[in-house]
Amino acid sequence: MSPMADDIRLTTDVLVLGGGPAGAWAAIAAAESGASVVLADKGRVGTSGATAAANTAVIDVAPDGKSCEHVLKRRLDKGLGLVRPDWVERMVDETHSQLGRLAGWGYAFPTDDRGALYRGSLRGPDYMQILRRRAQKLGVKLLDHSPALDLLVGGDEVVGGRGVGRKGGPWQVRAGAVVVATGGCAFMSKALGTYGLTGDGLLMAAEAGAALSGMEFSGQYGISHVAATVTKNLIYDWATFSDESGRTLEGEDIFELLAEHLPRGPVYAIVDKATPSIQEGLRRGQPNIFLPLDRQGVDPFRQRFPVTLRYEGTVRGVGGLAISKNGATSVPGLYAAGDAASREPVVGAVSGGGGPNSTWAIASGVWAGRSAAAHSAKLGAHAHERRAEPARRDGSLEGGAPAPEDVTAWIGVAQSEMFPLERNFTRDEAAMRGSLDRLGAAWRAIRAAGPASHDARLLRRRREAAAMLAAARWIYASALERRETRGIHRRRDYPQLSPGAPARLEARGLDRVAVESAR
Repeated sequence: MSPMADDIRLTTDVLVLGGGPAGAWAAIAAAESGASVVLADKGRVGTSGATAAANTAVIDVAPDGKSCEHVLKRRLDKGLGLVRPDWVERMVDETHSQLGRLAGWGYAFPTDDRGALYRGSLRGPDYMQILRRRAQKLGVKLLDHSPALDLLVGGDEVVGGRGVGRKGGPWQVRAGAVVVATGGCAFMSKALGTYGLTGDGLLMAAEAGAALSGMEFSGQYGISHVAATVTKNLIYDWATFSDESGRTLEGEDIFELLAEHLPRGPVYAIVDKATPSIQEGLRRGQPNIFLPLDRQGVDPFRQRFPVTLRYEGTVRGVGGLAISKNGATSVPGLYAAGDAASREPVVGAVSGGGGPNSTWAIASGVWAGRSAAAHSAKLGAHAHERRAEPARRDGSLEGGAPAPEDVTAWIGVAQSEMFPLERNFTRDEAAMRGSLDRLGAAWRAIRAAGPASHDARLLRRRREAAAMLAAARWIYASALERRETRGIHRRRDYPQLSPGAPARLEARGLDRVAVESAR
């Protein structure tokens, strides 16, 4: 590290890791509860992450009305037995309340044809900048470009975190409580806004002993132009698909259609079923879908263009840290929110992409922030005097960084096991066991790697590689245990739903992954 690099050491009531919407809402809620707050983000709070890169839908319904009943019924119908009605009701009620406050902070919601505010969609860049300003106004200390690498623990409690800062020097924050809001894991698939979402928070929490839930519900892919990264799927509801020869491809489910035909050769789409009014609405509502097409001179309503499926993993999937209603993980002092937390209680076995996930980010962020502040307050003035050591015992910031080409190879192992449609969109026992063997070998290698290094970028990249390998192992271990097809967990060898109410599956452990049923 450079001798001029900062060495940041802070104490605070609540440390939030991750600066997307869930982390920002958690920091705001904790500060409004009277806590001092530090928020550390891998990028810049307000511009990093999937939400800041695009518009996003959000569920906005008034409590106890017909619209709320409709949302609840829809989630129950789609969740395939794993949705908890009380969680959905709390989520939409909390979000409805917070959206009203967002308008008061300066977010300009559009109006509908009757002049009423339309709050069912958020412009990502504007939304995130307003959250950043609100957090700063409340006194939240922001550590931009400061990825977290470790949680600090004292006994069985989480007492802070540490990482590397903007200039490559270390930072350490002692805290009464920690909120993990680092997002899910998309395995660097290049889906827009997800490159930095590598499961870091999941790894750190698991090292502290936290359990994960719903990791098997991760066979989630998004549709994009072959040469683009935008994985917005809405426009393809009006598309016709064809192969290279021009033969129309038919199927009831677009994703299953593409997953079947893409391994055989190129697939093309033309959005020829959209009426002029729908075309106008699509361009107005999701302009970033059209940017790469416009730049290539393609009119998607009149010309066909090649498409692919990009893996979105747990970002638009379901799995994450298992939490209670107040956002608490299974480890004292550790809370989780947004895509870092399991969305099983509100989306069940299907993708929460779009409205459900962004609604969950608001509500779970607020719950986790409030709860973390309350936990810290109970500890009193001496909370920062607790013993603190890294949850990870393999060298942490002091070393263990291998050569860059080794890290690249380990990332490649994770990607090669998770990206292929024939391996992960649909699964079977033999293929998953083979994947687990290869992932396990890479995991053992990364755990044993050396020598020591003080290259901040390499330290961060090694942690990202380890997080992706760990996430892949939790996914396949959980998927092996669920011997059925349910939602976005599809098994060729068990193509039907199992009878009876489904159990949640919780995964724990790193060197040895254990999966158990949990009600």
